[in-house]
Amino acid sequence: MAERQRHFVLVHGAWCWYKVAALLKSAGHKVTALDLAASGIHFKQPLTNFLMSLPSEERVIVVGHSMGGLGSSVAVERFPEKISVVVFATAVMPGPDFSYTAISEEFHSTVDSFMDSHYRYDDGPNSPPSSVLFGPNFLATKFYQLSPPEQKLKQCLPRRNSVPRVYILCGQDKIINEDLQKWMIQNNPVDEVEVISGSDHMVMFSKPEELCLCLLRIAKRYF
Repeated sequence: MAERQRHFVLVHGAWCWYKVAALLKSAGHKVTALDLAASGIHFKQPLTNFLMSLPSEERVIVVGHSMGGLGSSVAVERFPEKISVVVFATAVMPGPDFSYTAISEEFHSTVDSFMDSHYRYDDGPNSPPSSVLFGPNFLATKFYQLSPPEQKLKQCLPRRNSVPRVYILCGQDKIINEDLQKWMIQNNPVDEVEVISGSDHMVMFSKPEELCLCLLRIAKRYF
């Protein structure tokens, strides 16, 4: 008997998922990869718009990576009937009494230096930064240190619903490090924790096959 087709929604950004998307598609599943552009001066809501466009009977598996965890958290609040499970892959994960501000403060306390990154100040130099452009040395050292070299060159809320949540913990992540991931899980418990060993922050590059298998296991349990 053929395995039931699932629909994986991968966020963000869309280009990062090409290896995992290909593996999931080759396993017979449907994949949508989205960029979450709703930050800074951009007001688009790609994930919200996508979920609103789904047929009423369709349910998807949302996988949020890094800052994609914020959009995934909002989506699961607004559209619990359209999501069978939400997966946080070494991602930011706010909760009922656990704000993004608290996570941001903890995150900044764990990063010793942003090295060659550049901040943008849309409201003037005395205002808080509105965005940050990570520098190539910072990315190579913190994001991609275990990923293939070609990947480094390319990139130089309250929860009161019944949607299951799974966290994928990556122990060699140097940007959202293991302690910070465990701290978020402790403060905002999930239904299950999966561990991918030997992966940097960009788990879709450093361990694409392992991530794909992990997502397929999760899909079987919760879809």
